Amino acid sequence: MERPGLTLLPTAIGTCAVAWRGDVIVGVALPEADDDATLRHLRRTAPGAEPAPPPPVVQAALDGIVALLAGEAVDLAGVAVEVHHESAFARRVHEVVRSIPPGETLTYGQVAEAVGEPGGAQAVGRAMGANPVPIVVPCHRVVGAGGRPVGFSAPGGVATKQRILRIEGAAAGGQPSLFEPAPGEPTSVVGRR
Repeated sequence: MERPGLTLLPTAIGTCAVAWRGDVIVGVALPEADDDATLRHLRRTAPGAEPAPPPPVVQAALDGIVALLAGEAVDLAGVAVEVHHESAFARRVHEVVRSIPPGETLTYGQVAEAVGEPGGAQAVGRAMGANPVPIVVPCHRVVGAGGRPVGFSAPGGVATKQRILRIEGAAAGGQPSLFEPAPGEPTSVVGRR
């Protein structure tokens, strides 16, 4: 089996890392404290991954990730991913989640119902927590009952989830903070200590 390639990917939320094998995405790591930590996280998902130039299909997916995280309504549902699901249930959950368009959300309960498991919201949460390709399988678009932004295991937790949802135009849990810049707006450190 060929060794996965990887690259660091500067985005509006920080530097992500992406791994692929052939034309298929096998891992995405959201920004950690620094690039080394992000790469360590990615290599847990894609052992043996080494820096390499991405093939054109993967480059198109990388461009799509960058555009989505910059606020463009990019649909990544067609990006090929390799996910080793723990169960048929987890596979069905990922399929439903991949169908959620940018700017929209479903609750954990709605996803459970969509896969034929009413009452399976916690199991949906576990499947999302094991997602090795966040953003491409947009687990951030799955929210708690009433739109509450809960259950995000990526660095920054729920704050990261809210930030990505605001970038996409789906501010789960209410309006963005008055102190959070809008997508594309410059940040300022005036008055911060």
